[in-house]
Amino acid sequence: MARKKQHPVSVEEARQVGALLRSLRRAAGFRAVHEVAARPGCPAASQTIYAYERGGLVPSLPQFLDLVEFYALRTELGPEAKPEEDLRAQAVAAVIASLAMRCYNFTEAMRLIAQLQSPPAPKRRRD
Repeated sequence: MARKKQHPVSVEEARQVGALLRSLRRAAGFRAVHEVAARPGCPAASQTIYAYERGGLVPSLPQFLDLVEFYALRTELGPEAKPEEDLRAQAVAAVIASLAMRCYNFTEAMRLIAQLQSPPAPKRRRD
């Protein structure tokens, strides 16, 4: 199947995605992008993370989720990190916020799922 051209992402949504990622990076205790990019297993290069956070690039949903998971679960936190429970809650909020954005098409996917589901069977009357 041929890939469809993606809808253009608005500048506002690109900035919102970047703000979510920047906020999570800082919550994980990393003041600068180069600090996190130098960590083993970081899923993106520092230039890519800078571009995401500035809104110049928008990560795909899997890329976004990979960074969120890295910040919240897969790296040793920085010295100024929020408590782990707070960081995880912020990561959940970031994922939920991203799924509501048009650039990730989640709402359209949910609408299609609802259309594809069979209507409920009529209830039988017991006599």
